[in-house]
Amino acid sequence: MKGNSKFEPLCALGLMSGTSLDGIDIALLVTNGEAVLKFGPTGTMLYSRNLREKIRSTLGGIGDVAGAEEQVTEAHISAVRDFLNQHNINSTEIDLIGFHGHTILHTPLYGKTWQIGDGKRLAKELLIDVIADFRDADIAGGGEGAPLAPVFHKALAQNLDTPLCILNIGGVANLTWISREAMVAFDTGPGNALIDDWMLQHTGRTMDVNGTLAATGEIDQTALKELLTDPYFGRPAPKSLDRNHFSENATSVLAKTNPADDVATLTAFTAQAVLLGLRNLPQPPLQFLVCGGGRKNKTLMKHLQTELKTPVNSVESVGWCGDAMEAQLFAFLSVRSRYGLPISFPTTTGVTTPTTGGRLFRAVHGKYKTPVRRK
Repeated sequence: MKGNSKFEPLCALGLMSGTSLDGIDIALLVTNGEAVLKFGPTGTMLYSRNLREKIRSTLGGIGDVAGAEEQVTEAHISAVRDFLNQHNINSTEIDLIGFHGHTILHTPLYGKTWQIGDGKRLAKELLIDVIADFRDADIAGGGEGAPLAPVFHKALAQNLDTPLCILNIGGVANLTWISREAMVAFDTGPGNALIDDWMLQHTGRTMDVNGTLAATGEIDQTALKELLTDPYFGRPAPKSLDRNHFSENATSVLAKTNPADDVATLTAFTAQAVLLGLRNLPQPPLQFLVCGGGRKNKTLMKHLQTELKTPVNSVESVGWCGDAMEAQLFAFLSVRSRYGLPISFPTTTGVTTPTTGGRLFRAVHGKYKTPVRRK
């Protein structure tokens, strides 16, 4: 693959702060923007409770956004420095950083998406060129701005039997359907965010570890049916969601008297939303490969295996790292962006034409390897 590409390989570091609000995922890989040529080390820096709550207070684009952005940027700078030190990597070995930032607002129907994080400061402090603002060009081109993972998923899956689905269950759940010729993608519905928020509010714990509490509860079928009437499920793909899209309705329809039953219902809701999403697929997949934190929720995975009637496995079953895939994604996309390759497509975000994205922030004293196209 390397020899056939028009593009020289670059060493890229990907940074992802997901809607679960848990911390920063970091991953290193070597890629030419078309294939992953080498996987490097990965890691996670957990947010402090204070920073999690600071970010949470700005969701929806409210509150002290500037203060939160400063703290998020500082956390990323610290995370990268610690990561490089831990793995004895010199910053000059890194060609590019793909910096997603943290999404505090995503309303594509109104043409808005907002990720906080200062790419210019990141480049200046780390002395490495940074690409950020990955979603803006897609939104400007009429797209949803999400999901951006499909082109990376397709690169990873080039040697697997298709069609297949890659299901990422983070704060929001999104699905990529891949065949040899095509990609289809969309957010299916809630992921972990509703469950996590409910756990924090009603038990003081940040998540339902392994789905243990949900396993002890009884699903409220009436509430579940009501949650599934949300108009989002009637929209055709491509489509995407804000993290808190379902929060208000969940608050109104759940009993709020028995946390185990409520969490059981929300866990079933995530699985049922994936099932509803199958109507958007060109044909049934041979299997589902699940990444993101949701794959560790045993109760949720059991629901998926029952409802989807198709083999459901974690991405580790094919040798991928489920905890690092979103960080790897933004390393991959940073290189595609640097080479002007498209990162979003009409069938994945609804953008009118395949579109590149990302904004380059040059390091003040960084030594960037100028991309070279092979003749």
